[in-house]
Amino acid sequence: MTAISSRVVRTETVVAQLSDALGDALSTSAAETERTRSDKSGHVSASAPLAVVTARSVDDVQAVMRIASATGTPVVTRGAGTGLAGGAIGDAGEIVLSTLAMNSLLEVSVDDELAVVQPGIINAELNRLLEPHGLWFTPDPASRAISTVGGNIATNAGGLLCAKYGVTRESILGVKVVMADGRLLEFGHRTVKGVTGLDLTALMIGSEGTLGVIVEATLRLRRLVTGTVATISARFDTVDDAARAAAVITSSGLRPAVMELVGESAMAAIGAYLGIEHPAGSQLMIQTDGPGAAQEAESIFAIVSSLGGVGELSLDPVAGEKLFSIRRAFHPAMAALGTVLIEDVCVPRSVLPAMFAAIGEIEHRYDITIPTVAHAGDGNLHPNFVFNDESGGGVPAAIWAAADELFLAALRLGGTLTGEHGIGLLKRRWLRDELGDDQLELQRQIKAVFDPLGIMNPGKVF
Repeated sequence: MTAISSRVVRTETVVAQLSDALGDALSTSAAETERTRSDKSGHVSASAPLAVVTARSVDDVQAVMRIASATGTPVVTRGAGTGLAGGAIGDAGEIVLSTLAMNSLLEVSVDDELAVVQPGIINAELNRLLEPHGLWFTPDPASRAISTVGGNIATNAGGLLCAKYGVTRESILGVKVVMADGRLLEFGHRTVKGVTGLDLTALMIGSEGTLGVIVEATLRLRRLVTGTVATISARFDTVDDAARAAAVITSSGLRPAVMELVGESAMAAIGAYLGIEHPAGSQLMIQTDGPGAAQEAESIFAIVSSLGGVGELSLDPVAGEKLFSIRRAFHPAMAALGTVLIEDVCVPRSVLPAMFAAIGEIEHRYDITIPTVAHAGDGNLHPNFVFNDESGGGVPAAIWAAADELFLAALRLGGTLTGEHGIGLLKRRWLRDELGDDQLELQRQIKAVFDPLGIMNPGKVF
């Protein structure tokens, strides 16, 4: 029997076993499998996966992993497909395991300020359900209206509120995980404190589906914030001026809930997209919340004004939302320009001006424009590389070369390759640059303990 015919026989066997165990939860239709070849990163895999399983229960997930383990078949866990690093893309010979239908809020404890959820629940829908209880789940990714909590956990997602309320890791108490061999394990606890053994919950957060399948999570919640929300929108002549103002605000001890910086070329693109005239320069957008929001905003506005910022402070929530609508228009404005490689580096907040300066130097060297926005409150930048891909050839070599310089510049400044999008497929070639040989090998050894057959999301991250 040839190698090709052997693979065909094995594929047919795997699909038959999945069909017997899962019934109509299994799909091999071209429309369904093709859909899982890409995510919001724009990367498309070489071939469609062999099948898509839409799990409806933990039992379904365990059945898939037992079959996969017994047959050596790779599994890619997928939620809403909103990732920006190619981390949940299916390819030839793989099972795509969707947890999108496992979307229930299982428990809310007001007294303990926690909730238990399935991984497919949408971030914004969860907060809609928690609001009557006076609680909220603080991670606030820009994709919150369409992204799942399971995906948030898999990538340790962040968002606009991270500087004050933390990334996803700070809001996870425990997880239930189906291992590569189908066993169901529970990591973490329901208590505020807990240091029994190694912290395997933290290990799962940000693991991008390479260690196991998260099927349930216990979330740490906060009480809904009461009081005023104050909004500041200020224009600066240059992105360097805006970045320096952001660094001064964070070093002052003031802690805005949101502080977003929109670079000059990004503002120009947004203005064109929205059909509005906007003065040249960069924009710093800030919100404070809670009982002391107004006083805190006045202190921040004084700093902004002293450093050359020209703008307004509003205590009106409608006006504040209108000001922030400019920031939210960034991604559609980029998409209107062409194909976009959305990147994600993070640096210490004190060197944010230096990182913007490095981006400017790269723009000059490569004769390109890199529209950039930043979660300035936590040093997370999103440089966007826009190019024409009418031929379907993917990201041009020159763009990757510029991105390479940008990543290495972030590392030189004490930063990291990714603040919230993950490594996935798109950044794995730079992983060694950040981790070094010894740590990279140690992480590979850890993966091998969880996934000895190497079937969990192969080719991603490592």
